[in-house]
Amino acid sequence: MTSDGDIANSPASVSGEASARAAGGSNPARAPLNDIMIAMDVVDTLRHDRNLVERELNDDARRKDLIDRLREIYRGQGIDVPDRILEEGVKALEEDRFAYKPPNPDALSTRLARAYVSRWSWGRYVAGALIAIAAFFAVNYAVYERPKLVRAQAEQRALVELPARVKALAASVASEAGDPLIGTQAEALALSGANAAAAGDLAGARKAEAELKETLEKLRATYQIRIVNRAGEVSGLWRIPDANPDTYNFYLVVEAIAPDGKVIQQSITNEETGKSERVSTWAVRVDRSVLTTVKDDKDDDGIIQNNIVGRKERGRLEPDWTIATQGGAITRWK
Repeated sequence: MTSDGDIANSPASVSGEASARAAGGSNPARAPLNDIMIAMDVVDTLRHDRNLVERELNDDARRKDLIDRLREIYRGQGIDVPDRILEEGVKALEEDRFAYKPPNPDALSTRLARAYVSRWSWGRYVAGALIAIAAFFAVNYAVYERPKLVRAQAEQRALVELPARVKALAASVASEAGDPLIGTQAEALALSGANAAAAGDLAGARKAEAELKETLEKLRATYQIRIVNRAGEVSGLWRIPDANPDTYNFYLVVEAIAPDGKVIQQSITNEETGKSERVSTWAVRVDRSVLTTVKDDKDDDGIIQNNIVGRKERGRLEPDWTIATQGGAITRWK
């Protein structure tokens, strides 16, 4: 069995403070802390001879002897330790108080603590990944999402505004037109556009608006139709249509000239293709006799004297021709 002297030679970490407490008297404000410190010292003393302690604590009588020996040890150091403190120290040893217990390495709190301590090693990678993700979403929003949002907002505004616009255009068409039927047709077209807008059909509403604008532009335009007579360009031509190879179609090449002398483009439907094009010059189909007359006029001195073959007045959609036309036209012949 280990002797009392073995216990007496074990460390006493707070013996100095306990001595000061014994010499200086009890301070009520600091007494609890001192008691705890002494109890910790008792536990520390007992741990240095764990085998002895385990034997002594297995028997109540020996437990009392252990406390007596502890009291003598501290008295030998000049420290007067109350029995309740010694009892508290022995009890704390039994309960493993004041002992360091390493945390469970698999516990969530332990893992979080380790992650926090090592944050500088992995944090830059996480930060880089977060920055990359943020940059991706920012670019995606700027390049794809925002333009789509802007378009959607613009389309929504257009659907709201188009009914009023087509109605105003129809009123302008009716005011410009010399024929009441044109105004009636414009109102019907405006109603169609408004219904399309109400149904969310933006393309249909815009088509009605474009047609009304074109009609209004035609009504307001004034020009003369002149036979083209320039070097390197033909004034007339004939063609054999694919649909009827046994016949000939005769054409005069013409252009629309505004009062200021500028050429005005016209929307012309090509009878050979069925497609409508905006062109500066086109060929209007005429009788053979008309083409022959113009050819003779040009062959005389190279100048076409009677080169004005039609006039378009404001308020009318179509020009008044001074020659016999057959209602057809082509836009390409070269």
